[in-house]
Amino acid sequence: MDISKVVVFRAGNEEYGIPIEHVISIEKIENINVIPNMPSYVKGVVKVRGDLIPVIDMNHIFYQKDTIIDGNSKLIVVQSEEIASALIVKDAKEILDVQEEQLKSIPVGAFQSTKYFTAVISLNERLITIIHPNLLISSLDEIALVKEEIISHQ
Repeated sequence: MDISKVVVFRAGNEEYGIPIEHVISIEKIENINVIPNMPSYVKGVVKVRGDLIPVIDMNHIFYQKDTIIDGNSKLIVVQSEEIASALIVKDAKEILDVQEEQLKSIPVGAFQSTKYFTAVISLNERLITIIHPNLLISSLDEIALVKEEIISHQ
């Protein structure tokens, strides 16, 4: 695993990390435009640097509950091989330097339905699950339809 820095965020009561090379920006949540008939995890679209980007609720994906938006909530804009996406998270806490010895692999087969969890960072009292955006976005069944719908609204 070649991870040197991650953006740490919360969803539910857990901490997750996304390798920084996939992160475009971290934004305040404002002006989400709802598009009808999208999958339940897609809350709409936002315009970031002139592009319409789908907004995906990470709490909904992980726990089947919508994120309660408050002053700490953020959008982490990530680029995957398929599409740029804005991930609603409870709190984008920090950018963390990761040492190779802090990375632990996840036992094979432990997360068959969540193949996008690629490793865990083990720090003293904290465990931070690493998410690979390419695997996350490709695991969302209807993402191709979402992409087409957004293109039709541009």
